Amino acid sequence: MSTLFTPLTLRSLTIPNRVWMAPMCMYSAAAEGPDTGAPTDFHLTHLASRAAGGTGLVMAEATAVRPDGRISPWDLGLWNSRQQEAFTRITRAIRDHGSVPAIQLAHAGRKAATDRPWNGGRALAHDEGGWAPVAPSDDTFEGLHRPHELTTDEISRLVTDFATAAERARDAGFQVVEVHGAHGYLINSFLSPVANHRTDHYGGTLENRMRFALEVAEAVRAVWPDDLPVFFRTSATDWLTENHDDPRTGWTGDDTVRLAKELHAAGVDLLDVSSGGMVPDAQIPAGPDYQVPLAAQARQGSGIATSAVGVIVEPEQAERIVSTGQADAAMLGRQLLREPYFAQRARAELDEQPSWPQQYGYAVQR
Repeated sequence: MSTLFTPLTLRSLTIPNRVWMAPMCMYSAAAEGPDTGAPTDFHLTHLASRAAGGTGLVMAEATAVRPDGRISPWDLGLWNSRQQEAFTRITRAIRDHGSVPAIQLAHAGRKAATDRPWNGGRALAHDEGGWAPVAPSDDTFEGLHRPHELTTDEISRLVTDFATAAERARDAGFQVVEVHGAHGYLINSFLSPVANHRTDHYGGTLENRMRFALEVAEAVRAVWPDDLPVFFRTSATDWLTENHDDPRTGWTGDDTVRLAKELHAAGVDLLDVSSGGMVPDAQIPAGPDYQVPLAAQARQGSGIATSAVGVIVEPEQAERIVSTGQADAAMLGRQLLREPYFAQRARAELDEQPSWPQQYGYAVQR
């Protein structure tokens, strides 16, 4: 049996295989009105089709814990009961196809209030639906709005917002919750010295810069069922220190190992390892497996389970990543947009029996 198609058990949850769908923003929720931030028929089709395709875990995209936490006005949210109810049919559909429904909870921080990427992703003015973003410091991400520097009371309320959204995710039927701590968004901007210039107990030392991330993880873990896992997505490096010609000092793989140990102690079960997003001009060597060594470093250095993501496009590639112990699962993003039934092809190419839905199996087996 291929390692890629062996189950993975985290706490009491058994995920049927290691081919997982990464969270990818679709910018397709309503931007105004009573259904603002709620998933639509598009999201139901988009997510359930990957479950029908044999993907072991299907993760809903970055879902804001409060309105100003959206990247764009068209992002998903989970701050009210109407949004929660709309998610229930999606979790039910994913589970009906034998997959595990997961959701990524997020706050965009200083990268909030932008247009859709296919419209250029520019900062939106207030009369276009934009708003004032927030961040650990008032440094601006290039080309976007200058953020408001959060007070300690506002930080405490944000921790509560993450926990409240996790409760809603639990009640909507999700079996995995992931805290988004990557890609230059709010939690990641607290972690990195590039964006965090605070002088209080949330800034300065590595211990202080990790404080907000750990408080959020602990608050989410406290309300999440003990028998279900919590994930944390990290940018394992800002890709600045690796470039010796760049004078900026950013977050590193060694910092990630330290964070992973603390998250593991706080009850986080898996580190979803990505990278970058802190600055727009980082020199990122994107290509097949380019982030896999970062996942391996975090796994080996901390003992926490990891998933690898980024340009994983072939079954043998995904099999090698998990069978050699570099990561416990392979997260696929764009490849699953191109090929919703990737997992079925991977099963066949790795000499496994495809697990088509009964309604499809009659046709594909003839």
